Amino acid sequence: MSKFVYDFIEGNKDLKDLLGGKGANLAEMTRLGLPVPPGFTITTDACRAYLATGTAPAGMFAQVEEHLREMEAQLDKRLGDPRDPLLLSVRSGGKFSMPGMMETILDVGLTDTSVVGLAAQSGDERFAWDSYRRLIQMFGKTVCDVPGEAFEHALDAAKVAAGVAADTGLGTAELQHLVEEYKKVFHAHTGRDFPQAPHEQLYLAIESVFRSWNSERAMLYRRQERIPHELGTAVNVMAMVFGNLGAGSGTGVAFTRDPATGQRGVYGDYLENAQGEDVVAGIRNAVPLQDLQDIDPANFAELMSTMDRLEHHYRDLCDIEFTIERGKLWMLQTRVGKRTAAAAFVIATQLVDEGIITLDEALHRVTGAQLGQLMFPAFDPAATPQPLITGVAASPGAAVGRVVFDSAQAVAADDHVILVRRETNPDDLPGMIAAQGILTSHGGKTSHAAVVARGMGKPCVCGADTLDIDARAGTVTVDGTVIRDGDVVSIDGTTGRVYLGAVPVRPSPVVRHFEGDPQVSGDALVAAVDRLLAHADGIRRLGVHANADTAPDAERARRFGAAGIGLCRTEHMFLGDRRELVERLILAADDAERTAALDALLPLQRADFVEILEAMDGLPVTIRLLDPPLHEFLPALEDLTARVARAEALGDDPGRDRLLLDAVRRIHESNPMLGLRGVRLGLVIPGLFAMQVRAIAEAAAIRVRAGADPRPEIMVPLVGAVQELEAVRHEAEALLATIDGVPPIRIGTMIEVPRAALTAGEIAQSAEFFSFGTNDLTQMGWGFSRDDVEGSFFGRYRELGIFAVSPFETIDAKGIGRLVRIAVEEGRAARPELTVGVCGEHGGDPESVRFFHTAGLDYVSCSPYRIPIARLEAGRAAAHRTAATSDSR
Repeated sequence: MSKFVYDFIEGNKDLKDLLGGKGANLAEMTRLGLPVPPGFTITTDACRAYLATGTAPAGMFAQVEEHLREMEAQLDKRLGDPRDPLLLSVRSGGKFSMPGMMETILDVGLTDTSVVGLAAQSGDERFAWDSYRRLIQMFGKTVCDVPGEAFEHALDAAKVAAGVAADTGLGTAELQHLVEEYKKVFHAHTGRDFPQAPHEQLYLAIESVFRSWNSERAMLYRRQERIPHELGTAVNVMAMVFGNLGAGSGTGVAFTRDPATGQRGVYGDYLENAQGEDVVAGIRNAVPLQDLQDIDPANFAELMSTMDRLEHHYRDLCDIEFTIERGKLWMLQTRVGKRTAAAAFVIATQLVDEGIITLDEALHRVTGAQLGQLMFPAFDPAATPQPLITGVAASPGAAVGRVVFDSAQAVAADDHVILVRRETNPDDLPGMIAAQGILTSHGGKTSHAAVVARGMGKPCVCGADTLDIDARAGTVTVDGTVIRDGDVVSIDGTTGRVYLGAVPVRPSPVVRHFEGDPQVSGDALVAAVDRLLAHADGIRRLGVHANADTAPDAERARRFGAAGIGLCRTEHMFLGDRRELVERLILAADDAERTAALDALLPLQRADFVEILEAMDGLPVTIRLLDPPLHEFLPALEDLTARVARAEALGDDPGRDRLLLDAVRRIHESNPMLGLRGVRLGLVIPGLFAMQVRAIAEAAAIRVRAGADPRPEIMVPLVGAVQELEAVRHEAEALLATIDGVPPIRIGTMIEVPRAALTAGEIAQSAEFFSFGTNDLTQMGWGFSRDDVEGSFFGRYRELGIFAVSPFETIDAKGIGRLVRIAVEEGRAARPELTVGVCGEHGGDPESVRFFHTAGLDYVSCSPYRIPIARLEAGRAAAHRTAATSDSR
């Protein structure tokens, strides 16, 4: 029989695939001898079997009973004992920490009879009835889908009747009455009484954890974070310890370093006389963890020692949940903690300085996506007004948007919104993903809102407790100021400040550093980013080039660390005032008119290239000859048709519009992505490519005469057959031979047609370099146009699991990636010295960069602002793979 249940002492932190992250870490803490309540973990294998059949696998519950009996013997308590009951907590726990899974159920095993025994055993009748009402509420909501609001309304009514502001003010009699009200709520929504069999409660809770793996919010989060759907979740069953036993009891969450900034210190929240979920849920505002030193010095010292031990053991920031039960410290969970992008870079370099990890390992503690977050703008301090309120700075960054009060509003919004809630819960996950930022009146740095926002890199301000939020009325009131649904607010998750209206932003310190601003040189975050980027640059094999079409873009790319230009698009040089010259070229009736149009374009093109070659002096500049279909340079067919029809209806001469309309109709294509573009333009429009080649060569010669080192390369687009490239190359080489002072200019091609990838060996015989145009290669490989499909069926494809992510965002490694690998292998077999790069925007996507490293490319090219991301990811790809094993995330 398969083993589906493991005691905590049987596992370890390396069994996350089987025991989930939570179960593996509980096992590790148990093995370390830390005070962990007894318990066991039901494996992800059991979950997958349950989800496949709809029933628990054979023998699973028998193993649960076996481990339960061992726990009962160890604690000398029995589940459901009417005199001294063993109570249990049931928690989900997949391999990756995942908001959206089933919430914890505490106090499993309480019934109408065992609650009396708990009261007698604890000596605290109020505590027993408070625990019972919590069980009914948690069990009803998470296992039986009873709306949480139904329980909240009953609780609010009880507080009003008792004249108290918080649930801690309810006495024993009020709690007994509340239990009866909760039972009525449970029955009204389920059609049955609350289960009075402790083992039934346990079994139902376990199966509910399994089912929650496929809940809508869990699947949404997995799609957001690209977590595989097939992993499944483990279930952790643990003996209850109680933080709500009055004085000397409490619960808290602690971090070994600040998860927002990375600074060392005492960070976390503590809530006296509370159970474990109260801190995370944010239903009451906790005190800073530092206050525990005055409340309970002995346990504070033990907790600090334990935190230090765990951080050194895991070699990373640790996130810890703990409970103090009448003076006894218990460890309920630890994990490598989620952190902001800024904290990730700072902590990684701190751990290097402390001798805990190497620089290669540090690269595996940060990501290109995190670096991208750090390049977002922040509020300009010089332009910020007086803050409306200051809360807890829970997740840094600046966000501006309209106020909305529920998740559905945020999802439905077609512009930027700020989600405003009293506190968030897993049901709010879709709205949190859709919103620009999150603002809550309750909770601290360890609340649900804060933890999820940090994981997603979204600004969040929590615990702004003077906010009076009335979601039903659609208003927020603070110090007499009323903010209504739809009003604009700005939140600063770095400072915790909230502003009324839109606040101007300025570039982030990291971007200012890349731009050469000396004022940010002493910033700790900037220093950490610079250090890790420098190490990445030192070990990466992939070069990083830029997609840049103007001298200012080229200059910025160079400041951001580009080692050349991998794509200079010449079509962007024919827009604006120059469009008329292109129209003249298209409308040319004979060779003389066509030559005149080309002669007018030549000096403009030459001047463009002079500026770009000057900006990138000494570095390669790959210039793509004209690629897009000619109709893109002409007015739209619909507009011209309307203008000509209007003129004719008025009896006017359409003049040039008639000529343009005839031209557009002549060259109009149903699918121009597949038509007359790229190399085909150069072959059917005499002189077009020759003009561009001459402009490149003459610009290079001008720079040589100026004593510079220009390194232009000519890239022929959309080649599908070697004969096309040979024809263009023959014309270009003949022309280059007639121009004095031209430096060596390599000629290569874009591989963006599947046939080119499959005949790369032939094409390489006439190409000195390849550059993959992965956007077109993806469109042609999949058979759909990006512009047409991303807003239509891609969302549905992600829901169905066909796409985890758009193939235009991250390269489809199995399909399009295979074309890339074939082209690299066959191209280099024909020409060993062949240079191979990629110039699609995949070149700046972190996951794609790692693929291009393994595929053997020489460089990636991307937009200037993505260059640092590509540099970092290229370094991460080159770092020793063993470093990745230390990254517990």
